[in-house]
Amino acid sequence: MNPLQLWRHARLATLTGDDWGLVDDGALLTEGDRITWVGPMSALPEAGRHAQAHDLGGRLVTPGLIDCHTHLVYGGHRAREAEMRLNGASYEAIARAGGGIRSTVAATRAASEGELLASAARRLDALMAEGVTTLEIKSGYGLSLEAEARCLRVARALGADRRIDVRTTFLGAHALPPEFEGRSDDYIRAVCDWLPALHAQGLVDAVDAFCEGIGFTPAQTRRVFEAAQVLGLPVKLHAEQLSDQGGAALAASFGALSCDHLEHLSADGIRAMKTAGTVAVLLPGAFYMLRETRLPPIAALREAGVPMAVSTDHNPGTSPGLSLLLAAHMACTFFRLTPLEAVRGITAHAARALGLRDRGQLSAGQRADFVAWDLEHPNELTYWFGHNPCHRVVVGAQERP
Repeated sequence: MNPLQLWRHARLATLTGDDWGLVDDGALLTEGDRITWVGPMSALPEAGRHAQAHDLGGRLVTPGLIDCHTHLVYGGHRAREAEMRLNGASYEAIARAGGGIRSTVAATRAASEGELLASAARRLDALMAEGVTTLEIKSGYGLSLEAEARCLRVARALGADRRIDVRTTFLGAHALPPEFEGRSDDYIRAVCDWLPALHAQGLVDAVDAFCEGIGFTPAQTRRVFEAAQVLGLPVKLHAEQLSDQGGAALAASFGALSCDHLEHLSADGIRAMKTAGTVAVLLPGAFYMLRETRLPPIAALREAGVPMAVSTDHNPGTSPGLSLLLAAHMACTFFRLTPLEAVRGITAHAARALGLRDRGQLSAGQRADFVAWDLEHPNELTYWFGHNPCHRVVVGAQERP
């Protein structure tokens, strides 16, 4: 266990209460991987005077960032498809030319575990460099038991190899693989059959699905959620991105951790999410890449008190970005979040979207995950873009190299 440590000479943004929770000339005490005390140096407990000390140089310190929705493990890329779309090609034309999610499925199935690990590690390093300390990685580009297991093993290995907490989500119900063409019910039956084996291998923290006209129906999604429920696994949902399928209310009825995208979310869906305590995860990268014009109902979510998280949604087709800070900036610019809402969205509310209550703020009892920034105020996290102000990252009270 780590000794008692004092992290001093910082401007803390604790994100406790209703504002930034700023503490000037602040300090944190940690023991093991937990924060034991936070406050101004003038109120430092006696025990802190004998702790191993670290000088943070007067920098701004926030909780570690949390990217709660990514598809980080896959083979290949889809830059050619993006070029076709920008040149005016339709979704159907791209699919006929071999593009779309099936091209990523083919590349992922063809890649070895080592190749998937190497490519995902490069992407992960970019996110970590900006202060990400917890990350969710979904499967969903294998779409067979063997390939889905391989992707989930890679996600677990990334967490073991680097100083970051990786949460894994099984997204077998992402798209219909070619071998199940015209047999979507059979495919959903297979997904439900795979889940116990993947769970028994310790590869699944949560279960997701894509409930959409081009994805799976609410009835099919329910079957996946029922299979997860039998195993005691929490669920989340890609919901109401392109149309209102009633997915958010369905997911909320299962106590979903989060519903994600939500451009077409209805008032009924908002009420259901509020009742269930389900987090709304906003994904401005996909909104931007797809040139969407319909905004998620931010004002209604805000009025209802539904917590809003923000994520990169990193994936090769619709959101190839690797900057959580840029996603927060976009959430303010496109979705009209306030800077405080956006920063909570990549810290405390992102933690809730993963079912984690022990991170996302700087307070006693929380994991000692925090970032020192070359900034004066936390509102700058959503102001600058194309620039990385991250100076120092601490995960579980251990400094990341």
